[in-house]
Amino acid sequence: MWIVELAFTDAPERFAARSAHRERITALHAEGKVRISGPLADDSGAVLVFDVPDRPALDRLLAADPYYTTPGVEIVKIREWAPFLT
Repeated sequence: MWIVELAFTDAPERFAARSAHRERITALHAEGKVRISGPLADDSGAVLVFDVPDRPALDRLLAADPYYTTPGVEIVKIREWAPFLT
């Protein structure tokens, strides 16, 4: 699994792109590729947990969603995660 941490600004482009992004994340959740996702309580960023086999698979999913390169959205960290409880 992979944890993707995002940082946000108040750029209007981020708000305009959010709905389409949430639709994509919802579809990926239905496919089992996203386990959980959501904004931080203060809306300064978000955390997403992807369940894909390797970094190239994750990179393809991120590249397919323009939200991650939208002004106001920055991927600040990507970490591989090995949970023992799910």
